[in-house]
Amino acid sequence: MSDSKKPNIIHGHLNRNDGYTTTVSGGKHELVADEPESVPGGTDKGPDPYDLLLMSYSACTLMTLKMYADRKGWEFDDIYVEMRHEKKHVDDCQSCDKPKAHLDFIEKEIIIKGDLTDEQKERMLQIADKCPVHKTLSQGVRVTSMLG
Repeated sequence: MSDSKKPNIIHGHLNRNDGYTTTVSGGKHELVADEPESVPGGTDKGPDPYDLLLMSYSACTLMTLKMYADRKGWEFDDIYVEMRHEKKHVDDCQSCDKPKAHLDFIEKEIIIKGDLTDEQKERMLQIADKCPVHKTLSQGVRVTSMLG
């Protein structure tokens, strides 16, 4: 996980003639994002933005769990994370037609293969919520937009 003292800088580029195919880069790494073919203009050349978000969250969770297990000297074979995202109406919604009436829900399932006790697995579940991306998403983010 990155150093919290220096800002992460990501660049994105979309050419008008490429539909929604978007190139995003950070440092020396580059990824392609797109919309699925079910979206007019989408060509499914890469994950959509929500899939990229969940991929980032999954990677952070797995790295955090490995760091913790290594620090504790706990042996495991593999750790898997499956995440699901959906938007749901707020229960008992009085104004369901307003944008804030929908909440984003992420469900995270962790599968640990190896010789860990039930207590160790339970501790790993608690540690999974300590990953920096989890903290960012659960605490909320302030975004400032500007033209360059």
